[in-house]
Formats: sequence, structure tokens, C-alpha cells
Amino acid sequence: MASSKPQDRRPLVISGPSGAGKGTLTQKLIDAHPNTFELTVSHTTRQPRLGETDGISYHFVSVETYKSLKSNGGLLEAAMYTDDFYGTSKAALEAIFETQLIPILDIEMNGVKQVKINPEFDARYVFIKPRDLGVLEQRLRGRGTESEERIQARVERARRELEFAQTAGAFDTVIVNDDLEKAYIELERFVFGFGVRT
Repeated sequence: MASSKPQDRRPLVISGPSGAGKGTLTQKLIDAHPNTFELTVSHTTRQPRLGETDGISYHFVSVETYKSLKSNGGLLEAAMYTDDFYGTSKAALEAIFETQLIPILDIEMNGVKQVKINPEFDARYVFIKPRDLGVLEQRLRGRGTESEERIQARVERARRELEFAQTAGAFDTVIVNDDLEKAYIELERFVFGFGVRT
């Protein structure tokens, strides 16, 4: 891209079903444009997967710690996903704003619904979707980290997320991640001006 900084400095909310590739696309965007974006590190009560690091991948916390943070108003959004709690802390977001970088929130459907109705939070919304649910199920199985029950729960959840993404006004853009490079170009174009609301 010719421009190294987006004109629109609002946070980016990137959502999509587990296994749709949103993490890969987000990291690609961050790597391609140093000193521009920073991913908010969510809090979660789930166990770390192989290769995940506390404080970098997620803040892995106990249910008690999570509930305390939530009840004290410390979370911008909070959701349960396949029996685990997730949330974005207001402190994490503020820390990124102070560095003058653009925050990226990788959050699920209920989190998106919560931040969209928050009058103090103005953002741009991107939904990453797989070509179809069959492809998604294949990717989830390929991870080798989930039980059959959890895979089925994630696929069912993905079905509901895809329905939500079709709702008028839910997202500013919907990107099909069928081809990683093509999807990335589409994401980059959106972020750097193409499709920006004026």
C-alpha cells in the first residue's frame, strides 16, 4: 500500500467464526504496517493452547479474577464462548490509545453487539468468513486441539455468527477468506481507505 497510516484512526473490530483465519489476517496487517496497529490482548478463562503465551496470546485468568474484573466495570465487552469467558479490558484499550497506535479487537459476535451499542466506543467493523461451514469444520479438526463436542459447538456457533453478519449494518465489510492473499488485500484496502464511511 502507498499509505503507511490509515486516515481513519478509529479502532478496528475484527470478528468471525473460530477457524475463519481472522487471527492470521490480523497478524499479517500488523506485520505489514509496523508502528500502526496493536492487537488488544483479551482476558479468557480457557486453558492455553500449545504455543500460546500468557500476556501475549491472551491474559489467561481464573473465573474468579474474570468475574471480579467484570463486576468492577473493567471490561469493554464480555462474552461466553464454548463454556469459557472472554473479554476486552478497558485498561488494555487505553494503553494502546496512549501509544497513538490503532487498536484491533479480535472479538466474537456477542462482544461485537456490546461494543456497537456503547456510545463511548466508535469503531470500524470487519467480519471474516470462510467459504462455507464445511471448510471451517475441516480447519477446526486440523488444529487437533478440540474435542468432537467442542468442534460441533463451534460449528453451530459459526452458523449463528454467519447469520448475524448478514444483518444490515452489523459490519462495515464482510471478507470471504477463501484465498488468504486475496482476503488480505481486501482487508488492507478497507483499512486504508477503500470502503471507509465518511
